[in-house]
Amino acid sequence: QVQLVESGGGSVQAGGSLRLSCAASGYTYSSYCMGWFRQAPGQEREGVATIDSDGSTTYADSVKGRFTISKDSAKNTLYLQMNSLKPEDTAMYSCAAKECWYLSFRYWGQGTQVTVSS
Repeated sequence: QVQLVESGGGSVQAGGSLRLSCAASGYTYSSYCMGWFRQAPGQEREGVATIDSDGSTTYADSVKGRFTISKDSAKNTLYLQMNSLKPEDTAMYSCAAKECWYLSFRYWGQGTQVTVSS
C-alpha cells in the first residue's frame, strides 16, 4: 500500500521560504518518479516540479529559479524547497508518485496548505 504524507506547509510573508516534505512508504522508493502539484481555490491543479528515478528534474516556468525539488532515498522522503515566495504561490500542495513507466501520477498525498501574504 503506497502512502504519501506531506508536511511543512504554513503561512509566510512574500519573499519568505518554506520547505515541504513528503514521507513515502509502501514501495521501492528509488524506482519511482515523484512530483509536487498545487491547486488554488477555483483553479485547476498544476504541476510544480518532478524528479525522476535518476534524479533529473523539471519545473513549471512560474517556479523556476525559486523552487528546488529533491529527494533523500535513504529516508524515503521528497522535498520542495520554496524560496522568494509570492502571493500567487498560495495553494494546497500535494506530492505524488508513480512507476516511471506509468503514464500519469497515481499515488497522492493528502496535501499541505501554503499561504503567502503580501
